[in-house]
Amino acid sequence: VQLVESGGGLVQAGGSLRLSCAASGRTFSRYDMGWFRQAPGKEREFVAVVTSSGGRTYYANSVRGRFTISRDNANNTVALRMDNLKPEDTAVYYCAADRTPGRLGISITPGEYGYWGQGTQVTVSS
Repeated sequence: VQLVESGGGLVQAGGSLRLSCAASGRTFSRYDMGWFRQAPGKEREFVAVVTSSGGRTYYANSVRGRFTISRDNANNTVALRMDNLKPEDTAVYYCAADRTPGRLGISITPGEYGYWGQGTQVTVSS
């Protein structure tokens, strides 16, 4: 699975952005897909995940209620809608595919994801 993110940029606090991730490969629909982020000097952290079917989602406490993850298996894409952005959301955002297709349960650990995009920068000004 190869992943390419787009949609990052500069936005004022309270604004919105929509990130998109395009995946290649015929088995995209078998993988749970996640979004992670990494701020300067910090470790990469979990943001959101959607199961392979799209039937279940899970969010980090810091973004729950503000971010929405979704996927379109017909077009091999996964999106992250980010509303009410805060300066602390500033980071490089990465799309990732779980290394285990058909995993039982949801993983929020970066090490469980085997495929990563190049990242897209999101900057939120105060």
